[in-house]
Amino acid sequence: MTQVYIGIAGIKSFGVNAIILLSTLLFILFPACSENKDKIVANKNLPNIVYIFADDLGYGDLGCYGAKDIRTPYLDSMAGEGILFSEFYSASSVCSPSRAALLTGRIPQRMGINQVFFPESFTGMPPSEITIAELLKGKGYATGIVGKWHLGHHLQFLPLQQGFDTYFGIPYSNDMRSVVYMRDNKMVEDSVDQRMTTKRYTAESLKFIDRHRNHPFYLYLAYNMPHVPIYASGEFIGSSQRGLYGDVIQEIDWSVGQILNKLAEHGLLENTLIVFSSDNGPWLAMKEHGGSAGVLREGKQYTFEGGLRVPTLAMWKGKIAPNRIYSRMATQMDWFPTIAAIADIKIPTDRPIDGRDLSEVLFNEGAREADTFLYFDGDKLEGYRKGDYKVKLPYQGFSGAPWKKAVAPHDTLLINLKEDPGELKNLYSSNPELARALLTEMEMELEVLGPLPPSINIGRAQDNSHYDYLMKKRNKELE
Repeated sequence: MTQVYIGIAGIKSFGVNAIILLSTLLFILFPACSENKDKIVANKNLPNIVYIFADDLGYGDLGCYGAKDIRTPYLDSMAGEGILFSEFYSASSVCSPSRAALLTGRIPQRMGINQVFFPESFTGMPPSEITIAELLKGKGYATGIVGKWHLGHHLQFLPLQQGFDTYFGIPYSNDMRSVVYMRDNKMVEDSVDQRMTTKRYTAESLKFIDRHRNHPFYLYLAYNMPHVPIYASGEFIGSSQRGLYGDVIQEIDWSVGQILNKLAEHGLLENTLIVFSSDNGPWLAMKEHGGSAGVLREGKQYTFEGGLRVPTLAMWKGKIAPNRIYSRMATQMDWFPTIAAIADIKIPTDRPIDGRDLSEVLFNEGAREADTFLYFDGDKLEGYRKGDYKVKLPYQGFSGAPWKKAVAPHDTLLINLKEDPGELKNLYSSNPELARALLTEMEMELEVLGPLPPSINIGRAQDNSHYDYLMKKRNKELE
């Protein structure tokens, strides 16, 4: 390539003409710059995406889902101005797997993400996975995440290595050791006042929208709340009729309202898809500090409906018809192909994508392509839904622990979820043929998935043999 040297003195001498000459030469010598500029201009009309994710929010915790003791006017308005999903499933009943599935459109078992990552984990979501952020960034979007990541906190697993331009938040659950705030790839605060976390996340999100209001953007806002320990800022304490938990949800609702108002302020509501959802059901073992599954059975850590069916809303002014309820199945993995379709991006063909495009559901009042769902607990398949019916394998029960609610054992269950969302009436004895047919189909669907990788190592128990030795020695000395 021909080299061009134009000194500062020369520019000062030639004045405006020199600047025009320099610009022309750069245009000729570096046409890619012009092409990128044209691409950005062309992309200005692409829709913005705002995905808002709560942590451990229950099916019965929002007004639009039947809560009477928690006020959620902004989320209720989203339901009124858009679509409410009444049978929407997360991919897992715990945090990390559900987040991996949302971002990749793939069931977490394909990635070996079957458990929750911890601060002591040296692992995370494989960098080879392709996220929504990577798809959109390749289209010219500004991409940002505010809040909980929980897919690995070592450098190679952090959001900036998975397609996000910016990150601010707590990299894992707020009950874990060494809760810190990170900005991009660095830890910036090691003393976190969780009473202000929801407000901090809100302020960061509003700044992101302000910065990118003239350019297509993807904002992924993932609250740490209402995962325990729960906190609310002073103005929300005592604001609800359900104690501190309700106060936390009402602050989240306020935060959603701030996002909606900011989008309206910039005239972006008609060009923005806004989704609100939860990573899994409520942590019922936390008693009054956990949420409510409403009419559903059980919650987090279980493959009953309360663990996996989550409140989900979507609105897009002028695009999604208002006040709609979609009462058929949809899943968290579906947002990957749906967002790709909205942004006119081809989804990867070098790997299976488990989600289904919801465009027909959102914009044409159609139906999702498939009506089956596999209920996994980690790497173990425990149930299967097809249409209105769910079959669930026998469960030996759990006696209870501070971190997990007790559940009685049960034999094979056959449930009509349309008539019995609480899974109270077992139809197996009256229709064993249907149950056996569904179990056969479940095994076939599992086989179709192909070989699944082993579970990623989230960390081993520490070696306490030295303490055991000292304790034995002490006991022997005391004899």
